[in-house]
Amino acid sequence: MKPDLSMTLGSVPLRSPIVAAAGTVGSVFEFADVTDWSVYGAAVAKSVSGDPWQGRPAPRVAPAGVGMLNGIGIQNPGIDAWVDSYVPRFRGLGVPVWGSAVGNTVDEFVRVASGMAAAGIDAIEINLSCPNLDGHLFALDPKRAAEVVAAIRGSVPVPLGAKLSPNSEDVVAVAGACAGAGADWVVLTNTVWGAGVDVTTRRPKLTGMIGGYSGPPLKPIALRCVLEVARAMPDLPIVGCGGVSSAEDVLEFVVAGASAVGVGTAHFADPRVGTRIIRTLSNRLRRMGVARLKDLVGTVEPW
Repeated sequence: MKPDLSMTLGSVPLRSPIVAAAGTVGSVFEFADVTDWSVYGAAVAKSVSGDPWQGRPAPRVAPAGVGMLNGIGIQNPGIDAWVDSYVPRFRGLGVPVWGSAVGNTVDEFVRVASGMAAAGIDAIEINLSCPNLDGHLFALDPKRAAEVVAAIRGSVPVPLGAKLSPNSEDVVAVAGACAGAGADWVVLTNTVWGAGVDVTTRRPKLTGMIGGYSGPPLKPIALRCVLEVARAMPDLPIVGCGGVSSAEDVLEFVVAGASAVGVGTAHFADPRVGTRIIRTLSNRLRRMGVARLKDLVGTVEPW
């Protein structure tokens, strides 16, 4: 019998445990010709701000060993243009498309989330943690993070996820504050701060010098965050995200306590990585004698 891969994230049912991470599949419709969206539980579109953001000049992406640096700066057209030009193209993709709201102020976050909800977006990820913006991250401060979540929660009725940062001094405190303010789940995590230098030109590999480091080396860091938050708040739904490129990675995050797993940087190397993950995951569960993936959530055993 084929294993049941469906999951539940708060009140949101998912047909599959994998979610395409924001910023790695563009605005989702761009990947429609190269990705089989039927194997995903949801796809998160690239983050959107209140007004258009131009992003940083090139170079803003660079290889870094087996990982990747990016300092794109969340280039986007702003919420009004996004609703008018992008949202209509989500229809017919065969996957639930979630929005990702970002802003420099609480009011900007609310404006973006309200626009997304009014446009019919089913769920919103609150990007509190993008490392490519100047200034202090909301995700590093429990109080500031909670202010954003509470303001959005008071303005929109749709399910909300709070995307947090592994750079936080106390990710458990931030997760707890976001949950208390009304987040339905947390996303653990975004990229870590990183940098690279071109020794020939003696310039940083990114124009912004510091960017987000992602890829396989991020997985142990993200797993640590999932384990800590799941242990402290076992009833808080978690999307585990960081360095995922295989079925074994998905299983690790699920056993650690995640109810869904984000796939991100792996899309750049293989846009059809989701198909391979789901096929292998089904076979792996069958060999393990596991009928339902959700039965493995948070089953990690301490020494």
